Amino acid sequence: MGPTASGKTDVAVWLAARFPLDIISVDSALVYRGMDIGTAKPDAATLARAPHRLIDLVEPTEAYSAGRFKRDAEQAMTAIAVAGRIPLLVGGTMLYFRALRGGLDELPAAEPELRAELEARGRLLGWPALHAELARLDPDTAARLKPNDSQRIQRALELCLSTGEPMSRLLEQQPQRPPPPPWLEFALFPADRAWLHRRINARFAQMLEQGLVEELRNLRQRHTLHPGLPSMRCVGYRQAWRFLDGEIDAAALYEQGAAATRQLAKRQLTWLRSWKGAIKLECADAGVRDELARQIDAALSSPSRPPPLAVEVPSPLPAGGASRGGEPQS
Repeated sequence: MGPTASGKTDVAVWLAARFPLDIISVDSALVYRGMDIGTAKPDAATLARAPHRLIDLVEPTEAYSAGRFKRDAEQAMTAIAVAGRIPLLVGGTMLYFRALRGGLDELPAAEPELRAELEARGRLLGWPALHAELARLDPDTAARLKPNDSQRIQRALELCLSTGEPMSRLLEQQPQRPPPPPWLEFALFPADRAWLHRRINARFAQMLEQGLVEELRNLRQRHTLHPGLPSMRCVGYRQAWRFLDGEIDAAALYEQGAAATRQLAKRQLTWLRSWKGAIKLECADAGVRDELARQIDAALSSPSRPPPLAVEVPSPLPAGGASRGGEPQS
């Protein structure tokens, strides 16, 4: 596990060529079909060498939840194990890793009509107005959400209105989560935050050169999209949408997209600091691949083979540009 733009796919492909590992993507944006450039989706040549499971699962008009990811990932892990190989989980969506590691809260399912109503109200009134409504119904939950956190505000209001109970109370009633699985986990931390920021800036600039705006334009022509969809809230697409609507110019598109990606990396690092049990490695260390390979080789050579490996690893970008093997985020 590690921050965005750390070169995880490149190193995962390198590891999969050396060990009996099959890659499973742990990324909330790679699930969307047609969203290739802005999600830094591995290209066809990379996928031919090292197939990735759990990418290109749904259309951009659809939602994909952590609960669905958990089910899909567990099925993929079982299939890989039956084939005599080991799952290599690669990505940066920490909520998905948490869902696999410790389970999910068993809250009532979404009500499509109520969700659509809240989505429409959020677009009409603005999410700060719905945040204020949530503060009246569930002040504890509202206090930990930002006024523009549309997805979480929507879900909390949905639970309040459909169950008559505040989300905070429903969470208090949840059963204790099971202990985490004994995976081999790695967490990558940059000792120099500026090093990571340079990589993020270079990668977003390359996405724009590769045609991120044109990709979004084509998606808007093929699908009935709006900026409130989870797919369109992904970093990069959200800013490209504003550019296509004439709200910002090309310079602002780059600045805002790069800044949003840096904020994503900051949130991921916050998650990782509280993650217990992971082996922490330095992102920029030239020997990080060899160290990971050494530890995996030792685990596989032990008398009792370990359970599925959860590995997310970075490598320096190749000279002259950004890798397409990073990870996007919503």
